[in-house]
Amino acid sequence: MKVQKWDKNRLYNFVQEKLGDSLFIVVSNREPYVHSMSGNQITCNTPVSGLTQALDPVMRASGGIWVAQGSGDADKQVVDENDRISVPPDNPEYSLRRVWLTQEEIEGFYLNFSNEGLWPLCHVTFTSPMFTESDWEIYQKVNRIFADVVTREVGDRKAVVLVQDYHFALLPRLLKERNSDLTIGQFWHIPWPPYEQFRTCPWQEEILDGMLGNDLMGFHIGSFCDNYLETAEKLTDAKVDFSRSAITYRGKNTLVRPFPISVDFDSISREANEDAVDLEMNNFKRELDLEGKYVGIGIDRIDYTKGIPQRLQALDKLLKDSPEYREKVVFIQASMPSRTQIDAYRDLMRQTDELAENINNKYSTDSWKPVVMLTRQLTLPALNALRRLSRFCIVNSLHDGMNLVAKEYVAARNDGDGVLILSKYTGAAIELSDALLINPFALHELTSRIKESLEMPEDERRRRMKNMREIVAANNIYRWGADNISRLISLQNKMS
Repeated sequence: MKVQKWDKNRLYNFVQEKLGDSLFIVVSNREPYVHSMSGNQITCNTPVSGLTQALDPVMRASGGIWVAQGSGDADKQVVDENDRISVPPDNPEYSLRRVWLTQEEIEGFYLNFSNEGLWPLCHVTFTSPMFTESDWEIYQKVNRIFADVVTREVGDRKAVVLVQDYHFALLPRLLKERNSDLTIGQFWHIPWPPYEQFRTCPWQEEILDGMLGNDLMGFHIGSFCDNYLETAEKLTDAKVDFSRSAITYRGKNTLVRPFPISVDFDSISREANEDAVDLEMNNFKRELDLEGKYVGIGIDRIDYTKGIPQRLQALDKLLKDSPEYREKVVFIQASMPSRTQIDAYRDLMRQTDELAENINNKYSTDSWKPVVMLTRQLTLPALNALRRLSRFCIVNSLHDGMNLVAKEYVAARNDGDGVLILSKYTGAAIELSDALLINPFALHELTSRIKESLEMPEDERRRRMKNMREIVAANNIYRWGADNISRLISLQNKMS
């Protein structure tokens, strides 16, 4: 019997049936649409964010309200008197409720506590987390601000709230204190570390208390769930049932479940076949002299968890050890600067630029440059053109929750070709076992996998890509949304 595939229409019908008269709310720090001034005109753009790109299709299908920080310089000009706007702009399907933060709040809550504290704490990348009392106070304050906004949006209605990520570890408990009838789930988009690592956080108990306000706690993969269960058992007085993957705390239960997030496979695959992509492919070939070359790509925001220096070092080693590939391989690193106010990110950008420059100085000829760094904002057709042009794509994250770049690459390869080189330390590696899996810290291993991708026969490339495409197509973003909502609705029914 053929299994019915999840798509927008099926998810929409499913949600309408299951939610009934309940309001559905998503909470995240980053908003899915940003309004900015361009000259005298207001433009609307979608941010480069795996979280928002993954959740927007779910919200389009399910309706409801998305609560997020307003970040665009024209955001305030387009909202109504309740700070709401209907999105997407071309075909409104849900409400975006914007929350306004001061610069001091943004720095303390987002840049400092969330991204200099919790981000390195949860990623095993050997970058020390930084925690200060003042940032913790602002983090608490912003979580309270969001709790007040969500509570007002809910009013006296039945509601299901899905909180996103590490920015809002305290929010579930705050919401429950304001409205105990809410059904609350949280999805943690980054890894959850072993308890020995997490216990270094000065406010470990407060963070766990906040998260255990959830009825459902979701992570990408089972090992993150196991880490969380062990953390709760050892750092709180909660009762942990490992067989049920459930935690009892303050007389309430929190279920802990893996929900491997994904992408809108059909949409990406369709968009990768558009005429605009063919045009961009031709432009890249002409601009970068790619005709007859093996093209490799990396597409990431600049972050020390992504392993960008390591992949450049592996390319350097390939050109040194296998000189026959000189003038035949071009590696294109498409990277958007990220969190540039943080020293570690600025240092990474300098290091990456220096590595690329050194490689080009060593090996370039009058007609060939082995590394091309693209730091400009690329359109979707341009990104798909890079995916389609490449013989191989490197995703060598040192540690990652899922990594949607890998799945986007697979979805875009509707020609059935291409090789994915993938870190074992990504959640995606569990599903995409036909990728060339690597230890991202082993330089020789990454180098040999690059060479293998260049020499792999076409039928083997196509066999592996076919298998991966079938997996990503079946386990798409709509299935992820349905799994989350189904579990939350089930919990809501038990509570009522």
